[in-house]
Amino acid sequence: MELPLIQCDLLRRLGADGGSVVVADLVRTLGLDQSLVVAAAAELATRGLVTVEERVREEIRLGPEGEAQAGTPLPERAIVAALEAAGGRCPFPEVSARAALPPAVAGGALRWLKERGWASKQGIDLVLLGPVPADPQPDEVLLAALAKGRVAFRDDLEAEGLPVAAGLALLLPRKGFVVVKERAVRRIVLTEAGRAALLAGVQGRRRVTALTPEMLSDGSWRDVDFAPYDVTLAARRLYPGKEHPFQRLLDRVRRVFLEMGFEEVSSPWVESSFWDFDALFQPQDHPARDMQDTFYVARPDLCRLPDPALVDRVRRTHEDGGDTGSTGWQYRWDPALAPRPVLRTHCTAATIRALARHAGEKGVAPGRYFAVGPVFRRETVDYKHLPVFHQVDGIIVDPHASLATLVGTLTAFYQKMGFPKVQVVPSFFPYTEPSAEVRLYLESRRDWVEMGGSGIFRPEVTRAQGIRDRVLAWGLGLDRLAMMTYETGSLQDLFYAAMPWLREEPLCRS
Repeated sequence: MELPLIQCDLLRRLGADGGSVVVADLVRTLGLDQSLVVAAAAELATRGLVTVEERVREEIRLGPEGEAQAGTPLPERAIVAALEAAGGRCPFPEVSARAALPPAVAGGALRWLKERGWASKQGIDLVLLGPVPADPQPDEVLLAALAKGRVAFRDDLEAEGLPVAAGLALLLPRKGFVVVKERAVRRIVLTEAGRAALLAGVQGRRRVTALTPEMLSDGSWRDVDFAPYDVTLAARRLYPGKEHPFQRLLDRVRRVFLEMGFEEVSSPWVESSFWDFDALFQPQDHPARDMQDTFYVARPDLCRLPDPALVDRVRRTHEDGGDTGSTGWQYRWDPALAPRPVLRTHCTAATIRALARHAGEKGVAPGRYFAVGPVFRRETVDYKHLPVFHQVDGIIVDPHASLATLVGTLTAFYQKMGFPKVQVVPSFFPYTEPSAEVRLYLESRRDWVEMGGSGIFRPEVTRAQGIRDRVLAWGLGLDRLAMMTYETGSLQDLFYAAMPWLREEPLCRS
């Protein structure tokens, strides 16, 4: 019979050792890893050449306190000796000195003196209660048997005639004296078929896990067995480097809009008040421009404005409506406020820039643009608000665009992001008319969650940029979308994330 080399060696060792060997002993004699020996035994068992018996045994060893005590008398023995030398009675404060024990150790021994019935405390005196056995007690016997780091099974100790049960009853209540653990002990036993195979003669055939260039060149691959892969075996978990989950979500948002035919645009984080506020027909005395809502930047102290003709059209729109048919805001627009730099408060600053560029480059041609990035507002920090958050803003320039186009675009976007239930309901936003709020249905809460605003840009916004067609626009929060996607309880979980979450969060969700 021809067997893999490890199986052949194991079978021969069983035959030499009487046909029954514990796995731990086989590991030592064969000099192999235990997992290899167990795997070889399992394969031999499937052939009927061996059986694998498993039995649970109690393993006993001394703990740190027991190791320290082994070889020296127990504290209660030392106290008894001191009491006998003092005539059977001694003031307790003197006991530790007479027994050469620390006071804390002597105090702890009082419990064991009382439980053994050797002595008791009467007033301040400690008194012997009678003759104390001179022979070692069960706990002392067990301590001596397990000294010097010996680890033994309970049945082996009992076979030696040691009082294991009585010794454990006294030692286990003492913290750190003894450790008892259950161990599964495997024994491999040779069957009659295995004995017959040994008598008939078995040959070993080397098993390898990899094909090497040397095997190919000298032809030795013909004389070996290739071990199959066992994908069910436990393996060390690996945590490869990967992008932060929130960054993956931002990239996914980009990919979805690009797949839908949009062009990505951008704007600087430090933006002029002109693009952030004025171009969107927000009056210069609007509360959102106050210092308590917006971060103003000291350096640079001014931003460069676009074409003076565009700035003038925006001015006239604010003051009297210009050629939009509106009455405007009926105030004198201050050109000194327009170049003041701010940390952009929305990504619409990027899409309104794209709208102005579209008017100059493409005229009446349709266009689709989106921008993804961080925006900044003075927010009170809580579980769903931070001073920095992220948005995706988009616009569609098209003479045939309608609210149906807007609803269909936003619904398609969120469905591609994994949220099938989308709701677009009437609302109010300053620079769109009509306006609509976008909501997602969150199954875990069984409720609709607001995600952002949308609508059709007002003529006061688009005509100042040179656009007379309808322009669909939206601004959607991405931090809340990430919280819903990754099922986190707060924004802090995203940006101050613990390493276990970063490691375990899957790269792809179904």
